[in-house]
Amino acid sequence: MLYEVLRDRIRATEPTVFATVIDGPGVGGRLLLWPGGEPLGTLGNAELDRIVARDSLGELEAGHTLVRHYGPNGETTPEDLANTPTLSVFIESFAPPPQMWIFGAVDFTAALSKVGKILGYRVTVCDAREVFATKRRFPAADEVKVTWPGPMFTESGGSLGPRDAVCILTHDAKFDVPAVQGALATKVGYIGVMGSRKTHAKRLERLADVGVTAPEDLARLMSPIGLDLGARTPEETAVAICAEIIALRTGRRPPSLRNSSGPIHS
Repeated sequence: MLYEVLRDRIRATEPTVFATVIDGPGVGGRLLLWPGGEPLGTLGNAELDRIVARDSLGELEAGHTLVRHYGPNGETTPEDLANTPTLSVFIESFAPPPQMWIFGAVDFTAALSKVGKILGYRVTVCDAREVFATKRRFPAADEVKVTWPGPMFTESGGSLGPRDAVCILTHDAKFDVPAVQGALATKVGYIGVMGSRKTHAKRLERLADVGVTAPEDLARLMSPIGLDLGARTPEETAVAICAEIIALRTGRRPPSLRNSSGPIHS
């Protein structure tokens, strides 16, 4: 039963995590989980199931597969584990590809969608202008949506997590401000916004007008977008953006344009 459900969810690219006791008491116990669903199986007792389920869903959100160690009743602290037999649980995450949402049907979008696909992202391009937002212009994208940011975030924003990226490449106030607002309301790991320092300063004023002023929110915005690589062409800019996404995800601190000063282009 567990393996049939696991098979079906993997085929449907639905996020799923499978926990198995691989060493210690209860070897072979299995627990199948997914966000918002009822767990299937057991690792031995209800408390152990509860603790491992909590941890497993957290690892799934981050896309991690790893081994964690517990006491027979879910103990996790070194003090508790020192006085009880331990068991090892293999937590295997089956996460769908990370998402990259690109707002604005511009030349930079075509290049970024190509680089995003090379890195394994499921790329969605969004623009409200039907004449520009076409699959023919962005063949590398998995999906091209003709819509405004608000409806897109309302419909699917809850699917965005720490592995995902939102890149806002338009300079249109009536488009980029709601796109920033929508992105900030999600758990997305990267929010990049294109524009010069002057453009971003004006954007911050418009965001303040709609109530976006919290320092912790503004700190999530990477603008000017990308690493300070001296990029000029759309393709070079796409590499700089994706390099910044990777650096943020891995906890590195290379020179981002946001944290530098002076002109973006020398």
